[in-house]
Amino acid sequence: MATQKKLIHEQWSSRTAFILAATGSAVGLGNIWKFPYITGENGGGTFVLIYLCCVALIGIPIMIAEIMLGRRGKQSPINTMAALAREEGRHPGWKYLGWMGVIAGFLILSYYSVIAGWALAYVFRTGSGLFLGATADGVNSIFNDFVGDPEKLLLWHTLFMVMTMVVVARGVKNGLETAVTFLMPMLFVLLLVVVIYAMSTGYFYQGLEFLFTPGKITGKAILIAMGHAFFTLSLGMGAIMVYGSYLTKDHSIVQASIVIALADTLVALLAGMAIFPVVFANGLQPGAGPGLIFQTLPIAFGHMPGGTLVGVMFFTLLVFAAWTSAISLIEPAVAWLVENRGHSRVYASVVMGIMTWLVGLGTIFSFNIWKDVTWSIPFLFKNYRFFDTLDYLTANIMLPLGGLFIALFAGWIMHKTSSSDELATTAGIYKTWRFLVRYVAPVAVIIVFLKAVGAV
Repeated sequence: MATQKKLIHEQWSSRTAFILAATGSAVGLGNIWKFPYITGENGGGTFVLIYLCCVALIGIPIMIAEIMLGRRGKQSPINTMAALAREEGRHPGWKYLGWMGVIAGFLILSYYSVIAGWALAYVFRTGSGLFLGATADGVNSIFNDFVGDPEKLLLWHTLFMVMTMVVVARGVKNGLETAVTFLMPMLFVLLLVVVIYAMSTGYFYQGLEFLFTPGKITGKAILIAMGHAFFTLSLGMGAIMVYGSYLTKDHSIVQASIVIALADTLVALLAGMAIFPVVFANGLQPGAGPGLIFQTLPIAFGHMPGGTLVGVMFFTLLVFAAWTSAISLIEPAVAWLVENRGHSRVYASVVMGIMTWLVGLGTIFSFNIWKDVTWSIPFLFKNYRFFDTLDYLTANIMLPLGGLFIALFAGWIMHKTSSSDELATTAGIYKTWRFLVRYVAPVAVIIVFLKAVGAV
C-alpha cells in the first residue's frame, strides 16, 4: 500500500475538470494544422486507422502510466519521482526524470508563447480587415514584415505570457480549472462553427475525401503515425503528471485517459474538416504545412463571403488551444517552486513567467536580428537557429526519452502491487496495460526516438 502523502496543492473538483484540463494540455496548435496535414499526405483513412492503433498501443498506456505516477506522488514531477523511487526502494536518480520533464515544458513554452502570440495578433489583424482582397504575395509580405519586427513579436509574446501566468497564479480550482471549464467548451463550439461554415463552401465532401479516403501506406507513414500518437497527448513533459497529482483516488485513470485521447483525436479530425474545404474552395494548396495557418488561410479569409468573421473565429480557436496547453507547460515548474521554496503561487508564477519570457526572446530574434545566427550539435544537427534548436532538442530528444523512462519506471521499476493498487481496475485491463507499457510502448518510443535523430 502507498504511504500517506501530505497534500500540498488543491485537487480537481471533479473528474470532468481533470479531463478538460488534460485534454486542454493535449490539444494545441499541432492539432489544428499538423494532424490534418499529415493525414492527407500519408494515406488518408488508412493513416487515421494506423494512428488510432498507435494511440491505443503507445499513447494511452504511457498516459495512464504518467497520470498514475502523478497521482501516487501527489507533488510536482521532480518530487513525485523522488518520492516514488524511495517508496519502491529504487535509486534516487529517478528524480532526474522529473527534472527533464519540467525543463522540457519550460523550454517548449518559451517558443510556444511566441507562436501563440502570432495567433493572438492575427485575431486582431483579421478582424481589422487587413486581409480583405489580399493576394498571395500580399499576405506573405504581411507575414514576413510581422515576424521580421522584433518589437511587434515582443508585444504579443508578452501579452500571451501574461495571460498564461494570470491563470496559473490563481491556483488549481480558481485558475486552471476555471479557465479550462470555459476555454475547452468554447474551443469545441468555435471549431464546430467553422466546420458548419466549411459545409457551405461546396467543397466539404472534397475535404472529407482528402482526409479519409484510404490510400497507400508506407513505412515512413507508420513511423509518422507512431510519433504523432506520442507527441499529441503531451506526454513526457511533466504536464500530465502534475495534473494527475491533483486527481483524487476515486476517479478512474484508465477511463479518463481513453476519453482524453478520443477528445484530442476528435479535435484534430474536426480541424481537418474545417480547414480543407476552405482551402479547396479557394484553390489553395493543402500541403502548405505550418504556413497553412499564417500564409495560406488568410488569403481564403480575405476573399470568402463572411471571411473576416470566420477568420477571427479561427484564430481565436488557435489562441484558446495554445492557452490551455501553455498553462499546463509551466504548471510543473510552478508547483516545484511552491513545494521546495515555500513561495506563493503568485510569486512562483511571476518568477517562472519572467524566466520563460526571457528565453522566448531567443525565439523572437531567430526570425529577425538573429536569423543568420546558427547552432550545431555534433551527430544531431548543423546550422539550426535558436528556435529550431529548442524545438529539436525538446521534441526529438527530451520528450521521447521522458516517455520511454515513464514507461520503464511504471512497467519495470514500480512494483506490481503498487501500480495495481493505484489503477484499481479489472485484472484483464490491468494485465493488458502492463503488457503494453512494459513491452510495446518502450519499443515503439525507441523507434520514434531513433527516427527523430536520424538513426533509422
